[in-house]
Amino acid sequence: MKLTVKVKPNSRKNEVKRTEDGKFTIFVTDSPFEGKANAKLIELLSEYLEKPKRCISIVAGFKSRNKIVEID
Repeated sequence: MKLTVKVKPNSRKNEVKRTEDGKFTIFVTDSPFEGKANAKLIELLSEYLEKPKRCISIVAGFKSRNKIVEID
């Protein structure tokens, strides 16, 4: 399954919001440097979807705020 995700780094709190059209907006407190925001994104999605971190991977948009995430 693939999800379209928009990440907002340097936010005040870590939060996952789902929009009406099925996309996710994820707020992370970490900065985008050295992949910290991407790692936090995977951690938050893991908790939200109740899946292990190893089942979640970023397929596209590693350096973009808009990403495509694949869930096994």
